[in-house]
Amino acid sequence: MKTLVLDAIHGGRPIAAAFVSRGDQVDLVDVYRGTGPVSVEEARTRTYDLIVAPVHLDPDHPLLKSATAPVISHHEAVRQLLGKNVPEIMVEITGARGKTTTAHALASVLPGPGILHTSSGTFRYPEKEFISRSSITPGSVMEAVRLARETRGWLIAEESLGLTGAGTLGVITSSGDYRFAAGKKSALLAKLASARSCQNLLLAEGITDNPKDTVVHLENAASCTGTECTISLGTANSRFTNPLIALPAYRDSLALAGTAAMMLGFDPFPLSTFTALTGRMEVRQEGGILVVDNANSGTNLSTTIDAAQYARNVSGSDAITLVIGQQEGDGAVCEGFAFDQMLAAIEAIRPAVLVWVGRFPEPGTPEHTALTSNISSRVATLEEGYTQAQQKTVQGSIVLAVKTWR
Repeated sequence: MKTLVLDAIHGGRPIAAAFVSRGDQVDLVDVYRGTGPVSVEEARTRTYDLIVAPVHLDPDHPLLKSATAPVISHHEAVRQLLGKNVPEIMVEITGARGKTTTAHALASVLPGPGILHTSSGTFRYPEKEFISRSSITPGSVMEAVRLARETRGWLIAEESLGLTGAGTLGVITSSGDYRFAAGKKSALLAKLASARSCQNLLLAEGITDNPKDTVVHLENAASCTGTECTISLGTANSRFTNPLIALPAYRDSLALAGTAAMMLGFDPFPLSTFTALTGRMEVRQEGGILVVDNANSGTNLSTTIDAAQYARNVSGSDAITLVIGQQEGDGAVCEGFAFDQMLAAIEAIRPAVLVWVGRFPEPGTPEHTALTSNISSRVATLEEGYTQAQQKTVQGSIVLAVKTWR
């Protein structure tokens, strides 16, 4: 079979290699940079039996618009390539926010050996040994599967913009939605469409769609009050407490992880000792100043406001130095932090000191006008922003709210 794989830089290479290993003739096209083994122009002159395209590619791209062969997504291709050659327990996690926290929380519950693959890295459990760092594109899942089978353990895989459906359980962590693929697709609808292939499915609160029969809606299984979470699933019941449940950024992730654990047959009680992840509402004291670190790939308007409120509650001071922005060149961040959302966060928080990271709004735009007079410093990276914040903060707290891959 002759197969065309599109997008060499977002997981296309391992997918192309897998098709080659099964005996296909494969052309790989880099549709974004215009380089690669085969150009767009060459591919348009050739005939294919199958086209594999990333879900985020503009549906009006010439190679899709003129396609005569069947077109499947990278997610679907990985499911077909893996077949039944997957770990006995394989959990796939996607969503606009909360993916990494949910994945780490669930990994803290599952017993025995396993592999955790997230945007913060790939780890071998129970040692929590760092193996490597790669993207969370569908193509990266194949290597994570290989590692899990090699260790004869479970796999938890964080994935962007959907699920392959190859595993035991799929989890969508958020009802948050946004436009992608040149603004022509809904991210939530794309994730739900991919979820139809899952054996079992867990959906975050607010997702009312029922893409398949074997689905659990979080609001029907878990309830959280204060620092306590209660989960009821069929005849099984469990309860655990954790101070992090009081934080909106952790409440849903811990409830999802606990419910997922019970769906897999495990008691979620170990979540009682789960601690904050680096860059995800992590609290520390440095030089007598409280720092709330919420700089990660899922940073957005709501988590930034939550982080500021958390900082004020813990420090007892209204004074905040806010480091905000999106680090440029961070290819792993698929879902941007729009200027209007950053401005809304700044207006809601009203920081004493404001440090901006990354690209600044263009002159003449409302965001540029609103921000220019309020910014204390502009820098390129999170590290530079944090250094500036430490130099400018004499009281209160520092909140790091930069969208970046950590």
